[in-house]
This record gives sequence, C-alpha cells and structure tokens, in this order.
Amino acid sequence: MHDSTTTYDRIRPLLWTEAGLQVLDQRFLPERTEYRLCTSAQEVAEAIRTMQVRGAPAIGIAAAFGVVLAARQRFRQDPKRWKEAIEKDFAVLAEARPTAVNLAWALARMRRCLAALDGDPEPALLAEAQAIQAEDLAANRRMGRLGAELIGGAKGILTHCNTGSLATSGFGTALGVVRALWQRAAARGETLRVYATETRPWLQGARLTLWELEQDGIPATLICDSAAALLMRRRLIDWVVVGADRIAANGDVANKIGTYQLAVAARYHGIGFMVVAPTSTIDWNLPHGDRVPIEERSENELLPPYFQSQGKRVQALNPVFDVTPAALISALVTERGLACPPTAASLRTLRAP
Repeated sequence: MHDSTTTYDRIRPLLWTEAGLQVLDQRFLPERTEYRLCTSAQEVAEAIRTMQVRGAPAIGIAAAFGVVLAARQRFRQDPKRWKEAIEKDFAVLAEARPTAVNLAWALARMRRCLAALDGDPEPALLAEAQAIQAEDLAANRRMGRLGAELIGGAKGILTHCNTGSLATSGFGTALGVVRALWQRAAARGETLRVYATETRPWLQGARLTLWELEQDGIPATLICDSAAALLMRRRLIDWVVVGADRIAANGDVANKIGTYQLAVAARYHGIGFMVVAPTSTIDWNLPHGDRVPIEERSENELLPPYFQSQGKRVQALNPVFDVTPAALISALVTERGLACPPTAASLRTLRAP
C-alpha cells in the first residue's frame, strides 16, 4: 500500500534556512525549479505580491517567516525600540495580497507571540512560524482523509487552480483530497480520473497542478476552463473539489476566478461541489461574501501585446477572485471536521472555543 504522506507528497514551496526563507519561484514552473532567498520582510512581501509564492496557506506561512526576518533585522538595528520599528514590516506584509485571510491570520498570531517577548525575539518567533507551517501540513493530511472519506467511490474529480503542496506547507487542501483519493484507488486497483482546469490567466492549473501531480506520479487530464460544463454533461465528473482564499461566516467562499461558474454548472448537473480549507481561512468577522475585497490585477495579464500600446480602444477587466454563495456548496472540509452544507450554524461548530 502506498503512503500518501511520502510517495504522493514530495514538494515544498517554502524552506527556512539560517540565511533566510527559500521561496520556490512558481512563476518559472514547470520549465525550471528555482528557489529565491528572502532575507527581509520586504523581500517576502515582494515574493507574495509578484506571485512567486501563492495560495492562501502558503502566503500566511511566508508572512510568518517574514516577521522572523523583520525581527532579526530590527533587533540588530535597535535592541530597545525594535517593537516600534517592526510595525512598518507588519504593514508591508499585510498589504501584499488583500483577499487571502490566512495572511492576516498568520500576522495576528505572530503579533501575539511577539507581544510577550523581551530580549532577542528571533528564537521564539521562528518557533512560532515553524509551528504554523507544521500545523498546516498536519491539517492538510487530515482534510485529505476527511474529504476522501466523504467522496467515497468517485471516479472523476475536477479541480481548479492550484491547491496542492505549492499552495500550502505540503500535501495541499483540495489537491490533498485528490492525493488521498488516489492512494485509496491505487491500493484497491481502482481507476480515478483527475481533471484540472487551465485556470487563466496565470495558468495555475496547467503549469502548477499538472506539474505537482506529474512529480508525484498521479496521472491527470488538462482541460480549458470553458470545457468544464461539457465534461459534467458527459458524466465524466462526479465531484468538483476546490480550495478557498477566504470564507465568510455564513459559508460564502472567495476563491480563484472561475470557481463560481463551476459551482453553478455543478449544481445544474447534480454534481457535488466541495471546498477544502483550514479553519484559518474562515473570516469570522465577515458576515457574507459580498464584503470580500476582490483583488484586480493588471489588464496586461490578459491583453495580447498588440492591445497593450497606448491609444488602443480596448481594455481588459482582470478580477482574480470571485465569491461562490454557500447555497451552491455541498461540503466544506476543514481540519476540525465537515460542514455539509456550510451555513452560519454549521460553521460555528468548527470554531475553536
């Protein structure tokens, strides 16, 4: 029997070293694997902003290590007033990506740790950042098991964007469920079809998800984003499994652009729609999804070069997230259990006391 925690989980996007945080630059995948060393909070923020590191959990983990680097620098500069100076670094990290709530969650946790420190803050802050990273990996493996148990004998899975090791500390959220399902199918000699959308315009599915699965020996089929409904109509898809960047208290889910239309198509075709995310992705202060800040990136990510020159009467709208209403979601899988379906009441059962 294959061990999903080793055989199907080899990739790590963030590696801490004494010199700083090594970030796997995902802009270059799959053509080449290149780690970049970040030695300051500003460099970590830039890595987040420019999509070198992406995925809500990974962004939060990177930010936590960014605080460690900031504390190292500020304490060396002024051992007496470093706590005042580090506030600038917290602000820079917080502004790197506005939608993923894990970023704010991780910074808040690091701030609570920092508040009680005297003397050199680096050892304690480093231990806290490493704990965040380790807890995320454990949570991902538990979510993978829970999601696989809920789906059971599904034969066709569709996933969107990249929700695997590259987007987390390892194993992944939605792609962790795929890994756990593949382990089960391999052990039983069964067939599992994994379909991945391209996920335009950054092609996280085509570049990252397919590369991850290929690295771990899991076959997958790429489709263009607009082919999903056709596959559902042909009964090739049993479940859609996606991640989340922010979940409102009522169960609405903000995720990569295109998630909403997949949920609509799944509901029309009677197909299950699963969201897999740690409880750190739930924004308990956000009553519903209409209040989620939707990041919009440069129109040049969409426009062909011909239309990017000044004077052309063509524009592009490039929102990178959308919000899926809770009513379209069959199940929310977290490390603390399931909400089937997600509602304000079912989510409250997942909240820590």
